[in-house]
Amino acid sequence: MGEQPKFKLLPKILNGGIAGIVGVTCVFPLDLVKTRLQNQQIGPNGERMYNSMLDCFKKTYRVEGYFGMYRGSGVNILLITPEKAIKLTANDFFRHHLTTKEGKLPVQREMMAGGLAGLCQIVVTTPMELLKIQLQDAGRVAAQAKASGKTADIPKISATSITLKLLREKGIVGLYKGTAATMLRDVSFSVVYFPLFAHLNSLGPRKADGSGEAVFWCSFLSGCASGSLAALAVNPFDVVKTRLQLLSKGAVSPVSRNSRCDYVSMCLYVE
Repeated sequence: MGEQPKFKLLPKILNGGIAGIVGVTCVFPLDLVKTRLQNQQIGPNGERMYNSMLDCFKKTYRVEGYFGMYRGSGVNILLITPEKAIKLTANDFFRHHLTTKEGKLPVQREMMAGGLAGLCQIVVTTPMELLKIQLQDAGRVAAQAKASGKTADIPKISATSITLKLLREKGIVGLYKGTAATMLRDVSFSVVYFPLFAHLNSLGPRKADGSGEAVFWCSFLSGCASGSLAALAVNPFDVVKTRLQLLSKGAVSPVSRNSRCDYVSMCLYVE
């Protein structure tokens, strides 16, 4: 029986970093819409700022323009490389070491490897998500303030100013608000995603170069299917995490701070 192939760390880190940057660039507008839909307040009579995903896209683009759809992306692009590198590298590392001497990896061990990878990534994911959420929600806050004539009350924020404020007031712990919810989401996601991807990917045709790797379209479709199902499974945890990590709940809530008329006027503004 031959030796198991050696685990190569550097290629895994590079692949994870590149994949993370490409992923952020492609799907960040969707993530921004997700955050705003998860954070929006509902008025006493069911009034909403956004009625649907498409409605949120249209209103955000109309008020903030194309680059408004990428509000907060700088934080993700900066931190997504270590986050994805940790996640993908840790998963491969644990899969490598949990493989039996016979070269097999039972599904229980696949899930364990995925869960441990998700646990490792929260050291980067938690502060990244915390900062990203504040920046993504800033456009909605500005729209509400403009509608009510209180633009002077909303200071401009940046990832640097938020980080320094949290470090000054709460120390490093301030950047890890919502860690438990982030852990619940990321561990659960990885437990579902990685084993499912591995099994779907193994069903497709292999490359002709003898490497044993799946062809590109098979890996791509396997990733899309696995990611969609895993995201659907953990979405309730993601909603909880997003709402826990929003730092300025009182300042942005149209229900708690403004009257029903103010809330409606804010919605009319973005229309």
